[in-house]
Amino acid sequence: MADKQKRSEDLREQRKAASKRPRSAAGLPERIRKSSRLAAAPSDATMTDKAYALLEELIVTLQLAPGAVLSEVVLAKRLSTGRTPVREALQRLSRDGLVNILPRRGVLVSDMDLSAQLRLLEVRRELERLMARGAAKRATPDERKEFAEIAQGMRLAAEKEDGLAFMRLDQQFNMSISAASRNEFATRSMGLMHGLSRRFWYQHYKEAADLPLAARLHAEVAEAVAAQNVEAAGTASDALMAYIESFARSTL
Repeated sequence: MADKQKRSEDLREQRKAASKRPRSAAGLPERIRKSSRLAAAPSDATMTDKAYALLEELIVTLQLAPGAVLSEVVLAKRLSTGRTPVREALQRLSRDGLVNILPRRGVLVSDMDLSAQLRLLEVRRELERLMARGAAKRATPDERKEFAEIAQGMRLAAEKEDGLAFMRLDQQFNMSISAASRNEFATRSMGLMHGLSRRFWYQHYKEAADLPLAARLHAEVAEAVAAQNVEAAGTASDALMAYIESFARSTL
């Protein structure tokens, strides 16, 4: 009995001593290790993501117009970042079809083509329905809350006819649908279409679009996902894509 009590006391002492020793990163949960790494210093990937987001918005909102010649040096100065994140961001934008990297000619913002946009919408309609239904089926409680907030923001943008607010919410909506659908293949395919579609919209929406209607249609998809209503999400997605195709054709 005395030996058992002694072993228990020894074990308690060992645990107490261990608790006082500094823990290595390997002993921490993955989530905390990642947070520690991010807090220590911004990574190149984070800087590239920031450069990509800023350049994508400049191109989509036509501040960098189709046909414009881009300089890494000028862009790095404009974004207050280094040339490496800008170069990597431009490579991603090239994969998205928003810029063309031409040997010995530099980087050009790609032109817009209505016939190409209509072909894109043929594919996008099917993927949007798939992803909306998947998101309604698989979204987490936190994601459903985010979709409810997006819907609220879209309805507010509709009331105020706020084009820039709509564009930013649209980007958030697209990213959230992609993530919540839990289908990496659909996400990769849609990544090639969203920027091109948003830029086409921004060029023509003032002359041809019904912004309040477009915002409300987005809100209906987001609300269906938030409510976990798979059938309603698919139906709302089809209604949204029908409007987007109608809008594209009206620009002829």
